[in-house]
Amino acid sequence: MRSVLIANPKGGSGKSTLATNLAGYFAASGKKVMLGDVDRQQTALHWLGQRDAGLPSISGWEVEPNEPKRPPKGTEVVVLDSAAGLRGKKLSALLSQVGHVIVPIQPSPFDMWASEDFFEQMLEEKTIRKNKAFMAVVGMRVDPRTRSARELEQFLARHDVPVLTWLRDTQLYVQAAGAGMSLFDLQASRTARDREAWQPILRWLGEDPQAWCDK
Repeated sequence: MRSVLIANPKGGSGKSTLATNLAGYFAASGKKVMLGDVDRQQTALHWLGQRDAGLPSISGWEVEPNEPKRPPKGTEVVVLDSAAGLRGKKLSALLSQVGHVIVPIQPSPFDMWASEDFFEQMLEEKTIRKNKAFMAVVGMRVDPRTRSARELEQFLARHDVPVLTWLRDTQLYVQAAGAGMSLFDLQASRTARDREAWQPILRWLGEDPQAWCDK
């Protein structure tokens, strides 16, 4: 079973956008997906409640961060959307359940300041140190032409964490979210550029996404 935690201590960093679209990709590729929500706001599960029954199925799972449990039998992929401020024992408990951690971060000083200590804490976690789980970063709402994007790139270069890709600021994510959809539920002709940006994430998770980009 593949398991991915989306984590960042700051609210509004793009965790739910990343989690719901990742779950949407795996569902569209035919896998049995469980979308777990550790956030009190239950954003990911609200998104799931808007999802049309005719779309590829994703199951919802409300997770207590201090009470690790196994997902339902037959689950092939688990995507966990975590709460802001996740730290300490709750973070360690969630890390014990996953194989990959993706940290979304936006090109703003507030996001970079909030992430500094988080990166240090994560790299000290036993699960990460012993390579039982692997961590990487995804830049969210990034325009690479801007000064803020260059500052974010310089900031991330100072940390021993791989940067997978930059996802641009586009209304496609907003429009899809309102209907309980992901980028991978929309027509490929509308999303080709953005699907291309997702390829490094999917390859890092062991997927071969080229077929989806070609549809």
